[in-house]
Amino acid sequence: MLDQTDTQILSLLTKNSRMQWQEIGEEVHLTGQAVKNRISKMEKSGVIKNYTVNINPEILGKNLTAFITVFMKTTDHLSFKKYINNNSLVTEAHRISGDGCYILKLTASTQAEIVDFLDEILKYGNYKLNLSIQNIK
Repeated sequence: MLDQTDTQILSLLTKNSRMQWQEIGEEVHLTGQAVKNRISKMEKSGVIKNYTVNINPEILGKNLTAFITVFMKTTDHLSFKKYINNNSLVTEAHRISGDGCYILKLTASTQAEIVDFLDEILKYGNYKLNLSIQNIK
């Protein structure tokens, strides 16, 4: 079970996964070695699954963000999942309850890329499109 210190360590790593153990230790009042031990324990237990890089898509020219709710018209969910996992425009994909079957987050450089994607997913189902006009968090 995680204690308050583990939670603080996770919070710091979430903000900057490259933060040094000693820096974390100064924040949570532990030695760097103690922080390393706690992080290793959380990695082994599966609390920490991996470390990632948070890329700024706008600098890469991907300044459009779209949220697409997919309403499946086929039961072939496996091929749909394979398609979205192999599509570089899809940055997040969730199977959902409620309105629709899946919600996808896309980042694209042009509206044409989004339109082409929408045309391709029509073989799996219908969709509802929402475009982001401002990223708040």
